[in-house]
Amino acid sequence: MAAALTSAFVRPIANAIPANRAGIAFSRAFIASSLWLASPPLKGSRIEPGVRGEWVRGPEVTEGNAVVLYVHGSGYALCSARTHRGLTTRVSGGTGLPVFACEYRLAPRHRFPNAADDVRAAYERLLDQGYRRILVAGDSAGGHLAVDLAAQLIRERKEPPAALALFSPLFDVTFSLAAQRERMSPDPMISAAAAARLVGLYTVDADLDSTRLRFAFDDIKGFPPTIIQAGGLEMLAADAIELARALRRAGAECELDVVPGQMHVFQALTRFIPEAAPAMERACRFLTENLPAIARAA
Repeated sequence: MAAALTSAFVRPIANAIPANRAGIAFSRAFIASSLWLASPPLKGSRIEPGVRGEWVRGPEVTEGNAVVLYVHGSGYALCSARTHRGLTTRVSGGTGLPVFACEYRLAPRHRFPNAADDVRAAYERLLDQGYRRILVAGDSAGGHLAVDLAAQLIRERKEPPAALALFSPLFDVTFSLAAQRERMSPDPMISAAAAARLVGLYTVDADLDSTRLRFAFDDIKGFPPTIIQAGGLEMLAADAIELARALRRAGAECELDVVPGQMHVFQALTRFIPEAAPAMERACRFLTENLPAIARAA
């Protein structure tokens, strides 16, 4: 029912919004209000300002040297830590850990690799603050940024996150995989062409074959354990499947959960989708099960 309503009312609006300054401003306001309605912050959570982001602490959080870095999505151009409080409070509540929801510079004003550089800066700041056991979670474009972070750290022979949880991650920034899947069944939220225009505001003038945009893990060993979740109705289910295949070919532990009948980042729609909470619980359990008991020496 939620997917049908989204297809009837949200998809036409999303496809009609132009990829210009006015369209981006409208989209940011529309998504912020929609997420607040569909997924309010978990009761009992605390939100505290931070440097280029915010700290989120769910009920009964355990303080120590473990933390979750959350990277929000929405095409590198929309949303913020504030819009994603419904998700971040639930990640904190589900893991029992503090969450730092990082802010990154948004397109169209800021282009590749600004967002990726900001996520890396957030990770390094957590290390500077004494966190030695870092988990990373992200949705949509934030999932792409999370994978880039882990891959870059491994290539530089630095310690990557302990584990990743990716909700409807973007894998193919050209949206060719999404377009192929869309021919089978339209995505309830947005068309592949409209989503590609949005992401193109970030990748314009960039080399789309760059290893930071088009992931290839041939030179990657020791990628962190990863859980990937996607909705069976969304076009990025194709990206989730292909990302899981690529990680497994590289020898990484990767769990893939494509939930039938669900749409993009359905975990955020807790008020309307019964499957949202169980999926989030599975993701949080995966993260905590892969959290090392003792941090490695700095």
